[in-house]
Amino acid sequence: MINVTKDVLKKIYQIRAKESKKYDFGILMVIGGSKFYSGSPALTGLAAYQTGVDMVRVIAPKRAADIIAGFSPDLAAYPLEGDYLDKKDVSLLLTMTEAARVSARGAEAIAIGGGTGRSESVHEAILEYLKEVKIPAVIDADAIHAVAKEKEILKGKDFLLTPNLYEFFILTGKNVEKFSHEQRVETVHQEAQKLGTTILLKGSSDIISDGKEIAVSETGSAYLTVGGAGDVLAGVCGALIAKGTSVFTAAQAGAYINSAVGQLLEKEKGDSLVATDIINNIYRVIK
Repeated sequence: MINVTKDVLKKIYQIRAKESKKYDFGILMVIGGSKFYSGSPALTGLAAYQTGVDMVRVIAPKRAADIIAGFSPDLAAYPLEGDYLDKKDVSLLLTMTEAARVSARGAEAIAIGGGTGRSESVHEAILEYLKEVKIPAVIDADAIHAVAKEKEILKGKDFLLTPNLYEFFILTGKNVEKFSHEQRVETVHQEAQKLGTTILLKGSSDIISDGKEIAVSETGSAYLTVGGAGDVLAGVCGALIAKGTSVFTAAQAGAYINSAVGQLLEKEKGDSLVATDIINNIYRVIK
């Protein structure tokens, strides 16, 4: 079993070549948001930038996209028609995904699920899209509820699922809340193996498995319960994958970065900690 430490970051963050150019360090496609939830994709995108990805493209229903575009000049947000993701949007999503792949010369990843909602039509759109994509993806939040309905789509894909305890139950049917640490580790390993995917189970200790290896990051913080912390983690992991890091290693590094920032800030911010505080201090951990 791998004990995740800051050494995982040394494998990822190297001195950049002077000849580096745009897109050498990837594009992250963030797909999420809805009529009510606009903050989630913005947090994911901003966290990705702080982690070092070259470009973030957010695709969201119009109201969310308009808010995101006005939230930060760093975020490019494309508006979809309607208030929620729908099957009619899948063709456009695939076209934009392929365009990004060409621009980035294959250095691309997806983060999907934050704030989409859980209606049947939303889930159908997410599933149809994920069945077709051939690039790595971080599947978070509402997208986990979607793939729980058709888990077979995970096999053979380079996907990372980032469930909390409840989402892990939805995905696997296993309620691990009262399990011992050792029982949780073994259960995550077994379920990752069964599903043919990589799982990052969020908790006081983050547990990561690709069904072969197991890693545990014990750099936790009780203050990462704040809304949006999971969106930040999805952006961090997505950025690392888009930069060329393997999914399993990106999950370890993402868990470490998120939790280490939480530890830094719990003394400084305490109960006042919010998700944007995490984003604004990612650089401290990487540095």
